[in-house]
Amino acid sequence: MALTDTGIKALKPAEKAFKAYDGKGLYLEIAKGGGKLWRYRYRHAGKEKLLALGAYPETSLAEARAKRNAAAKQLADGNDPSHTRKMDKIAASISAGNTFADVAEDYIKTKMAYRAESTRTKARWLLDNLAPLHRRPIAEIVPAELLTILRRIENSGRLDTAKATRAFASRVFLYGVATVRCESNPAALLLGALSSPVVKHRAAILEPQALGAFLRAVDAYTGTATVQLAMTLLPHVALRPSELRMALWQEIDWDEAIWRVPAERTKLRRPHAVPLSVQVLSLLRELETLTGAGQAAYLFPALAKHNRPMSENTLNQAYRRMDYAADVVTAHGFRATFSTLANESGKWQPDAIERALAHGDSNAVRGAYSRGTYWAERVEMAQWWSDYLDTLRTGAVVLPFGRVGEV
Repeated sequence: MALTDTGIKALKPAEKAFKAYDGKGLYLEIAKGGGKLWRYRYRHAGKEKLLALGAYPETSLAEARAKRNAAAKQLADGNDPSHTRKMDKIAASISAGNTFADVAEDYIKTKMAYRAESTRTKARWLLDNLAPLHRRPIAEIVPAELLTILRRIENSGRLDTAKATRAFASRVFLYGVATVRCESNPAALLLGALSSPVVKHRAAILEPQALGAFLRAVDAYTGTATVQLAMTLLPHVALRPSELRMALWQEIDWDEAIWRVPAERTKLRRPHAVPLSVQVLSLLRELETLTGAGQAAYLFPALAKHNRPMSENTLNQAYRRMDYAADVVTAHGFRATFSTLANESGKWQPDAIERALAHGDSNAVRGAYSRGTYWAERVEMAQWWSDYLDTLRTGAVVLPFGRVGEV
């Protein structure tokens, strides 16, 4: 006979636990102490099983029947309700330990270990912008949630911040996919949803005579010798400042005259090779007498702690002491200097220049640093560029380049 609420309330505990049946496998188990627990008895794959459905009165008779019917539906579909519940608990446990903030912190710790401290600090600042997502299981976040946050930033007028926040979120989601903690990247779907900020290029010297004056000012620099050498080298090699200041001596291949920048220190996370001119090799030999104590040593160690690289602000601060303002010279700007003047010379293929800047596939990706596309041209271009810088530095007369295509 089916149970009723009145009948259940009338049930009293006995010396032994007993069962009151409702039908279709559902029953109420009354313990000696008076507790009443719902149970669903069923068979799956030839075995009898029990599924706990909650305690009475917290789980009412109607709720217990609804749970029984849902379990019966799973059985009809060929699924074991007990196994399904177990998998749901595991999924909930994983989600609880994999919030967006958890995955983001793991990403910063794991994938940004070799980046500058200021870069990691900026990443955590971007993470703070995503505070509404921090406690959300990363696998449950949908594009609309992220877009709401980005729109709020965008509407405050911080277009660059909105763009950077979306890009950071995208990297976190991709890391979540790679570590099997989510299945998609909702940030990628919002790529075109934000307003594009006006691009602000880093300050760079693009006029030959001004570049020559700067190089002479570096020669006259009275600060630390390693800082002077760093300022001298950077225009020659067109590396990103972080690639220069964090370089190790083991990256210099003296025999092949190649600077091998490992993937973990490049922006695109691809190995990059830099052909070394005669002038650069000479500068490196000079630097070696100052800091080349071992293969694992930094080319440009910090002054106080030689087990750390030079600070990312060191070069820009040196430029300021030389009376070059931030809107005139920046460490990163020498990449633009090289790109502009090399392209204006008309001597080199644009793709070779892009390879030199590590904007395209590295030669190393193809298996050998010195045998990739444009490598021979890049070797010749590296020597030409150093020779040209020397010409500017000595103050020799420099004829203006004809624009590409001009006769």
